[in-house]
Amino acid sequence: MARPTDSNRNSSTRRAAKPVVTHRKSPARPAAKPATPKVEGEERLHVRIAHSGICSRRAAEVMIKEGRVQVNGDFVVDLGVKVTPEDEIRVDGAVIGVAKGYTVLLNKPTGVVTTLSDPQGRPTIVRLLPKYGVQLKPVGRLDMETEGLLLCTNDGELANRLAHPRYGIEKEYLATVTGIPDEKAITRLQKGVFVEGRKTQPAQVDVVHTERKTESTVLRITIHEGRKRQVRLMCELVGHPVKTLKRTRIGPLKLKGMHPGECRLLGKTEVNELRQLVGLDPT
Repeated sequence: MARPTDSNRNSSTRRAAKPVVTHRKSPARPAAKPATPKVEGEERLHVRIAHSGICSRRAAEVMIKEGRVQVNGDFVVDLGVKVTPEDEIRVDGAVIGVAKGYTVLLNKPTGVVTTLSDPQGRPTIVRLLPKYGVQLKPVGRLDMETEGLLLCTNDGELANRLAHPRYGIEKEYLATVTGIPDEKAITRLQKGVFVEGRKTQPAQVDVVHTERKTESTVLRITIHEGRKRQVRLMCELVGHPVKTLKRTRIGPLKLKGMHPGECRLLGKTEVNELRQLVGLDPT
């Protein structure tokens, strides 16, 4: 009988070998952490500061990082800290509370500066604002010779968002300009002009009235930005300087026949409409 060769023996060995099966246990999953119960009225520290009316949320974050904020006597620099209504919050040593929100609409007259104080002693909007025991800050600015709708509020976050061009809040003006703009000038205003090296966003421009005797035109101009003296500079760049300028609308709010210097408190529905426009929850 022929003996098996080495190659045959190796082949038989390979066929006879049984695979070794290893059963591995799945790694144990860590037990789920119990959900942290939500505390009634709890909110982030920077939100609480903003709700006090002293600044926006972003400015509050900066204050925290700078070590200017204390919670129950301890300085805090962590932006993730949450507080409750019972916690005492101090900013620069002064205790803050949650101020009641006030937002007012002012028909600012000409000759008044849009600021709370003026080193030159010029009249400011402060004398026109109601006394609610809180500091009402203007949302954006109207230059001294511009009249019309100006919002003032102690809601720092609302003010910050309304003024920010990212949210595209419409601002409507009536501008009386020198001369009679032709179609080319109107188109330039609509498409945008370069103001201080940066092109303005597209605007809506309509001719309201043309006065041949005085060689002047009233334009209705709606913009979505709030750059300094923007409407005046736009008109000047197309060869028709502004003679008088009045802001008549911000978002859904209009003057509705208010006299220069007159001020009224916005209702809750009006405030919530503004908050919705800039992505904030209703009050």
